[in-house]
Amino acid sequence: MCGFIQGMSRVNHQDLGQLNGPIVLFGGPYSNLQALEALFERARALGVGPERMICTGDVVAYCADAYAVSERMRSSGVPVVAGNCEKQLAAGAMDCGCGFEDGSACDLLSVGWYGYASARISDVQCRWMGQAPDIISFVHAGKRYAVIHGGHHDIARFIWPVSSEAVFDEEWQAVERSIGPIDKIIAGHCGVPFERQTPRGAWINAGVIGMPPNDGAPQTRFAVLDTGRVTFHTLDYDHVGAASAMEQAGLTQGYHSALLTGYWPSEDVLPPELRCAALASG
Repeated sequence: MCGFIQGMSRVNHQDLGQLNGPIVLFGGPYSNLQALEALFERARALGVGPERMICTGDVVAYCADAYAVSERMRSSGVPVVAGNCEKQLAAGAMDCGCGFEDGSACDLLSVGWYGYASARISDVQCRWMGQAPDIISFVHAGKRYAVIHGGHHDIARFIWPVSSEAVFDEEWQAVERSIGPIDKIIAGHCGVPFERQTPRGAWINAGVIGMPPNDGAPQTRFAVLDTGRVTFHTLDYDHVGAASAMEQAGLTQGYHSALLTGYWPSEDVLPPELRCAALASG
């Protein structure tokens, strides 16, 4: 158990200042080394270095390479917002704190991968996770952005493209109480990439690179912010190798199959209108 998280009475805020040129936004490496290396390769092809990449958290989760992915991210210098997984691992907690309902598929499946990851990351990595900011801000193309994980004060809050306008308004107010006025918010956690226009501004979820977005294909997602506009991109990577690594590690509770099929074993976490049957009929 690590137990290195810092006790903080105020929000840990990292201001990156002015960022120029394209910015690669991504979430959830999820211990998927093959996907992470593919993302760095895509970023290099776009002419984007680590100083213009931002991660929305959950570096470690379902897949097989918790240590290697943590070390790659830690040594890269890419700014990372603390996800619930970072918080829980740094604190030496017994579960991922993902916000799943008790008894749900996500809740039951998380037991296996969380224990595996917790046993493999180092004390140095735990310290690094414990120091990750709760919120990142930067200015790009004349607009001020905030980056969070799930919700601002509830790090594991699932915010979906179909969430009510009140949810987005509540979170926006919480962010602005912490760091002042902002024009756009970038978030993660839910695993589904989207951009939602709200009365206060755009809410952007960059998606995750470590797991497909439950759409029946193995490719994952990241986003690029350039001249104030966000575009979503698919990430091709060695998903067969990533799934094989999970099988060799004994991580066969279902997420290994998701890397191949593109379908989550835990669809019950999704709002009904985003589940496969609803999307197929729509």
